[in-house]
Amino acid sequence: MEIPDDILLLKDLVVKLLSRLDVLETENVALKSENAELRSRLNLNSNNSHKPPSSDGLSKKPAFPQTSGKKSGGQPGHQGRTLTMVSTADQIIVHHAPFCPCCSKIFTPSDVEQIGNKRQVFDIPPPRIEVTEHQIGIITCCNQQHKGIFPDLVTQPVQYGTKIKALSVLLNIDYKIPFEKIEQLLTDLYNCSFNESTAISANLTCFDALASTEENIKTETLKSESAHFDETGMRVEGKLHWFHTASTGLFTYLFVHTHRGKKALQSVESLIKDFKNWAIHDCWASYFDFKDCWHALCNAHILRELEGLKENGSIWVIEMKQLLIELFELSQKATIIVPDKDIWVQKYQVICQKADKEEPPPIYGKRGKPKNSKGRNLLNRLIEHQNGILAFAFIQAIPFTNNQAERDIRCLKTKQKVATSFRTFKGAQHYARIQSFVSTLRKHDMNVFQNLTNVFNQNQISFG
Repeated sequence: MEIPDDILLLKDLVVKLLSRLDVLETENVALKSENAELRSRLNLNSNNSHKPPSSDGLSKKPAFPQTSGKKSGGQPGHQGRTLTMVSTADQIIVHHAPFCPCCSKIFTPSDVEQIGNKRQVFDIPPPRIEVTEHQIGIITCCNQQHKGIFPDLVTQPVQYGTKIKALSVLLNIDYKIPFEKIEQLLTDLYNCSFNESTAISANLTCFDALASTEENIKTETLKSESAHFDETGMRVEGKLHWFHTASTGLFTYLFVHTHRGKKALQSVESLIKDFKNWAIHDCWASYFDFKDCWHALCNAHILRELEGLKENGSIWVIEMKQLLIELFELSQKATIIVPDKDIWVQKYQVICQKADKEEPPPIYGKRGKPKNSKGRNLLNRLIEHQNGILAFAFIQAIPFTNNQAERDIRCLKTKQKVATSFRTFKGAQHYARIQSFVSTLRKHDMNVFQNLTNVFNQNQISFG
């Protein structure tokens, strides 16, 4: 570029260059910010974001430190389940020498004088369908014929019984096996034609029979001192729907809805609108619309966000993460109450004040809400929901995480991987109710197959 000799022209050139420099510096700041954001996205995993652990592959780690200090494997005093010999076997086979090597006498079982060592093999018998024929007996008395009646559940000339229907429901709902695979499995094992429509009909029968049991599960969940809430998306009839859960250590309740937020949580099926105690969940904004319950937050989510900010260079997050982990350890994994609450709250607030100075202020544009950094957004939540974040340390009934709900809803992600979606909304409803029942049975350590059979036998199942 040719530099002019005239002073006025030089001044004009300097002004233009300074103006251009301001533009370039602004662009440079924006590009650095964009580059940092893109780099942070590349480094996201389940430890520093809300990505699921399954996305980490073999490198996944626990959300927060495991400090039990125990060696892996069975612990002292653990009662194992190793096979042990039974006193009376179903079948006995005696293995004897075939002949005498001295005189060549052929031995028979009657020649056995005593039994030496024993070994037992546990196996399943050859599977077969058992057919029970019901007949009407006719008795003549007083010149009249008196006929018996069939049981209420025997309604057709030929039909399937309650056990095979219970097995079909168990395989489809809890083990996530598609209907056509159930048909193939029962053909391979029993050589019977239990087709897809019969399996669907079994699910419908079980769904209808569990209506009162579902109400019982909802009632018991609402009585709990604390309940966990979560939701996950899955395609139903080709469109995104949402499965919501409300669960405790003893009960699981699932329902499906077309919406994720307020419409679903205020619907007839939802429990959180009627819940009066501690609701534990993540920071999904719709949960905080319900004022009749107290809200405790999942600290596993908070720790992951803190870890992500730490990797991007934030300083205050190190102290906040240490504080939460220290409280977690002092509370013995949220099982006892930590003393000196005011001191810990003050420490928490001091860290928040440091964060306020470290995080950049909001950027105000011409329209819309001010734009905050990720750190500022997290800080705002830490301040607003301080009581809910620290509740695990100072209230007995509050756990550190929302893992209970996440475990109870994880079955949907397994279902999604196997079947990808639900073909009908009714099918999704059937799955939600029956899975709620099965999960609750397992929490009560009750036999699932036996109780599903009881459902088909029209026996009332209740908990609590």
